[in-house]
Amino acid sequence: MSEKMPALNVDELQNIANKMRLDVIEMTTAAGSGHPGGSLSAADAMAALYFRVMNIDPADPYKEDRDRFVLSKGHAAPILYAALAERGYFPVEELKTLRKIGTRLQGHPAYHDVPGVEVTTGSLGQGLSMACGMALAGKIDGKDYRVYCLLGDGELQEGQNWEAAMFAHAYSLSNLTALVDRNRLQISGNTEEVMALDPLPEKFRSFGWNVVIIDGHNIRQIIEACDKASRSKKNPTVIIMNTVKGKGVSFMENNVGFHGKSCNPEEYAKAVEELKAVIR
Repeated sequence: MSEKMPALNVDELQNIANKMRLDVIEMTTAAGSGHPGGSLSAADAMAALYFRVMNIDPADPYKEDRDRFVLSKGHAAPILYAALAERGYFPVEELKTLRKIGTRLQGHPAYHDVPGVEVTTGSLGQGLSMACGMALAGKIDGKDYRVYCLLGDGELQEGQNWEAAMFAHAYSLSNLTALVDRNRLQISGNTEEVMALDPLPEKFRSFGWNVVIIDGHNIRQIIEACDKASRSKKNPTVIIMNTVKGKGVSFMENNVGFHGKSCNPEEYAKAVEELKAVIR
């Protein structure tokens, strides 16, 4: 955690997560496009990482000893932008420029354009490999930073993830934590019907990873799981977060239709009403 920010309690972090959910709805609606469903399911994890877990400093986005974050499921860029803006990397007002001509907030995060973005992502299945490279560099350089990689469950159908998983164990990347947003929905439908992932925990264990299974909407569990991962001395850790796609907006929850679709005016009004009701 950054030395410049006091530790926030779970209720404060939950409030930030809900603010970021509102940011996601507002920016994707303003853009008329984007991926709200998988952004909303990851909001609690992003609040925990950016406001409690990671050693970062918005005033010095690329300080040498910072923790690194890789958004492997790059289409969930809205929740990354919301986290960065709420944390102070750039003005919150800029969020509504998402996907517009001339904006730096592209549909997928781009390195060099946005402070705090470590790597350009969007081609699914590649983020974990890049995170492995960052973690290995830290080991070689004798640095104590950690690398966090957020994966969608659907993208685990990409084979490159499992090569990266094998690599991470072979090189004892104990400084690497992967978080799987296990909402069980991808663009084509239910993950278990498209290309079954279960038994997912056993798969990661067979590749030599520590496995922690949690409720991905319980911020206390997310923090405790990250703390447990940081104590590993040899193996990488994966946190499998059971989540609900579209979490926080009633008509979006478990609705695959909102994987890559923004709200119409009536839906927007209802989503804003629901989210504002839980924000202090």
